[in-house]
Amino acid sequence: MNTISPMAFVHPEAKLGDNNEIGPFCYIDKDVVIGDNNKLYNSVTIHQGARIGNGNEFFPGASISTKPQDLKYRGEASLCEIGDNNSIRENVTISRGTASRGKTVVGSNNLLMENMHIAHDCIIGSGIIIGNSTKLAGEVEIDDNAIISATVLCHQFCRIGGYVMIQGGCRFSLDIPPYIIAGKEPTRYCGINIIGLRRRGYTNEQIDIIHDTYRTIYANGIIKDGIQEARAKYPNVEEVEYICKFIENSKRGVVR
Repeated sequence: MNTISPMAFVHPEAKLGDNNEIGPFCYIDKDVVIGDNNKLYNSVTIHQGARIGNGNEFFPGASISTKPQDLKYRGEASLCEIGDNNSIRENVTISRGTASRGKTVVGSNNLLMENMHIAHDCIIGSGIIIGNSTKLAGEVEIDDNAIISATVLCHQFCRIGGYVMIQGGCRFSLDIPPYIIAGKEPTRYCGINIIGLRRRGYTNEQIDIIHDTYRTIYANGIIKDGIQEARAKYPNVEEVEYICKFIENSKRGVVR
């Protein structure tokens, strides 16, 4: 059974699962699907096109599946998909997709801190922390277990690798490859995210291999040659292949 404040509005066409709590002054539009055990504190807005899983918390002022801030958007039907067990804090805004991808996706077990923004067609993985007032432009991709500090500005179409730590206040228009710390001005490679990797259970041997892989790639004048050398050093090592493929597939180039 759902608990819905008499001061909330739930459109009759919205579909709610079980055991949800909808606080006062919340607004849930048509074409919304919400799973089970979600909690919406007061003044949360869920716009049309939202598809929300289970066990999420939405704090006051959050606005989910908003109309894209993209001049190419022409009112086409699109979605904003949110997984399970996310903590979406005060005044977070998440736009739904456009015709480009058709949906914005946020995975599970993420912490999205106060006043941060996820634009249209972004693909956000799971286990991610995004700090206060950070802004992600359209079609950004973030792999699992990344940490992005406060007041970070991320250009459209960028990709951020898994297990990274991006320092507060950074702004960048290049991709951030996995396992690293990115920071300073302009944003650049600042070493391996050793503490983060240890917390995630990586061994010293794995961390040494990751460190040496970046040394090998970045020390070479031609990145393609560095990638070949790294693969020759560490054949069939999952972390090395992730780094190499990430850099090879980068369309914007990576920070160095």
